[in-house]
Amino acid sequence: MTIKLARLVYWAASAWLIALPVGAIYVLTNIDVLTRIAQQNLGLPIQWFSVDAWQWYAVWAVSLGYLAIGYLGVYYLRRAFRSFARGQWFDTDNSRSLRLFAIFLVAQGLAKPLHFAACSVLLSWNHPAGERMLSLSAGSNELVLIISGLVVWVLADLLLAGIAADTENRQFV
Repeated sequence: MTIKLARLVYWAASAWLIALPVGAIYVLTNIDVLTRIAQQNLGLPIQWFSVDAWQWYAVWAVSLGYLAIGYLGVYYLRRAFRSFARGQWFDTDNSRSLRLFAIFLVAQGLAKPLHFAACSVLLSWNHPAGERMLSLSAGSNELVLIISGLVVWVLADLLLAGIAADTENRQFV
């Protein structure tokens, strides 16, 4: 069952690694999609009629930067689970890949409020003086993401320490 689950995670990560660039290009070529998503989900008092095209493209670029952090994390998750799916449980490459996944998970949790702040500034750029906004938003989702990343990071470091101890023990025999 464990190998089957590892294969499922591997294929899901592979699908995400293909879908994200395709989706990003689609949104870039159909910027109205980003407009609708932002208006429905941001919940900011933006004067939407005043937002120019350059602002939407800047929001797209900032969002792509934010998503790139998660993309790199999923890349390393895929690498680890590819080996797990082959039955290779305890090796240095897997543990390093898990650690890198964890680092990117923590980084994305920390970057989320900055991403939201940058989008709020960009979208309110054309507002009259005194009505521009810098909005920070951090909640339990970001906290859970950071804590989960830290837990995986510790586990990956424990695996690396165990692998090093095993290697050292084999040298003495």
